[in-house]
Amino acid sequence: MKKMLRFMSIAFILVIFLSGCSSSAGTESDSAQKSGDDTLTIAWYPNESGEDLKAARDEIAKLIEEATGKKVEHKTTTDYIIAIEAIANGNADLAFMGAQGYIEAHDKNEKVLPLVVPSGESGTLDDAMYYSWLAVNKGDEDEYKSGSGFSIDNIAGKKFSFVSNSSTSGFKVPSTEIVSYFNKKEEYKDLTAEDLLEGGEGKFFSEVQYGGSHQGSAVNLLSGKVDVAAFCDTCVNNYIELVDGEQNKPGAVYKVKNDAAEPFHTVPGKEFVLISVTPVLNAPFVVNTETVSEEDRKKLVEAFVSDEVANNTKIFVPEDSDFSGLFTKKANERFVEVEDSWFDPIRELSK
Repeated sequence: MKKMLRFMSIAFILVIFLSGCSSSAGTESDSAQKSGDDTLTIAWYPNESGEDLKAARDEIAKLIEEATGKKVEHKTTTDYIIAIEAIANGNADLAFMGAQGYIEAHDKNEKVLPLVVPSGESGTLDDAMYYSWLAVNKGDEDEYKSGSGFSIDNIAGKKFSFVSNSSTSGFKVPSTEIVSYFNKKEEYKDLTAEDLLEGGEGKFFSEVQYGGSHQGSAVNLLSGKVDVAAFCDTCVNNYIELVDGEQNKPGAVYKVKNDAAEPFHTVPGKEFVLISVTPVLNAPFVVNTETVSEEDRKKLVEAFVSDEVANNTKIFVPEDSDFSGLFTKKANERFVEVEDSWFDPIRELSK
């Protein structure tokens, strides 16, 4: 029954989307359909749809407009499913999405292909990764310690927050890690990722919530709604600061900035501790090659991977900058072209 209700809820969201209703987020063109051959529409996940990232989205739009000579419209969203469906069915020409979302969109329409991903510090694909975190509130971390390190043994039975079941680092990766770890225990040898979708009596988690975005999942934790939450480093970096430990290492303590934008404005000064950290393949910009010509696709790749963009401080933002951007500049980060097969490791997680 619960699965049927969840299916009906998803179907309802899609009906709203396909009928052209706009989302409730502050959006530039949520309900805009394709306006013609002189316009390109880019879809954004909820993580990148907030007002605080408007200038960063506009800088990407400027890049696309200069490369193709076409006007860009933004389709900001409040649900991963909306962005995935938009790029798959042609209501968006481009999208910025996680690896799992790309794979789902590609499965729906094989004409959806990756364009570029941000590289690692080396400027190549070799270290093009970010990090999936499991975090707990400061003060609760001792419950998850094991010797001099940390263990996820005690997350069983807790209230837990994922981002969305279409999120790579906010569901796919952490759920795989949890199942892999607990399958080694006799009590949980038959545990599957599907068993983590809902909480309740007899379930692995006592309660499961979904933040809808990485920011939302983090706030679920910091506001006391859950005991443990999954979210990624890159989506919350603009709102937090490291106060103790080593970046992206279990035991690291982070604090919400006092002037943090929504939704963190409700939890200023709150601290959390990482108990598990897993590297994840970087998120791609993707293109629907049914609606974008090969000529424009090539122009976009050329523009994205250029030195000019790599040195654009509103796209790859210096660490000491006050600009709220999508990517932080460390060493030689830049966009690099990528092919579908690069995402096969994420596909393998579903097998």
